[in-house]
Amino acid sequence: MKALRLAVPPGEARAAGRAVARRLLALPPLAGPGRVAVYAALPGELPTRDLFDGLRGRGQAPLLPRCVGDRLEFAPIDRFEELASGRYGVPEPPGPALALGVGDVVVVPGLAFDAEGRRLGRGGGFYDRTFPAGDAGGPLLVGVGFDFQRVESVPAGRRDRAVDVVVTERGIVGTP
Repeated sequence: MKALRLAVPPGEARAAGRAVARRLLALPPLAGPGRVAVYAALPGELPTRDLFDGLRGRGQAPLLPRCVGDRLEFAPIDRFEELASGRYGVPEPPGPALALGVGDVVVVPGLAFDAEGRRLGRGGGFYDRTFPAGDAGGPLLVGVGFDFQRVESVPAGRRDRAVDVVVTERGIVGTP
């Protein structure tokens, strides 16, 4: 799956990122008063810059993750240029962290997603530890990726947190 993602031509990746951003910005939970956390795409991940710009255009201050110990925390930024290389070379925000909870939305990358919302990530477990399975007080998790990343089944353990919705350039799976 990693090789397939890396093989997506840059123009197609940008077009898919724009399509996903349009779908996400039309979802009611992203139009509400809650916070929205996005990620800065690494090579092969679905680009999120159009989503970031769309949120900023609506007056929202997107939050981005950073690694702290074995979990993630999220801080707002005004411009992508504020990000600095952090742990594992992942771009991270510099400012103070804000807590996320019910009414907030977290856009989550992954290698693969299935119809049940199970997600295969990079293997570090950061999103799973930050938003544990069965945590009813957490934000809405929205998995995003290219449509070819939707697979029949993703292996999952009891500690793995499924995403609530999966959005690709071709559609939405689940109900926010």
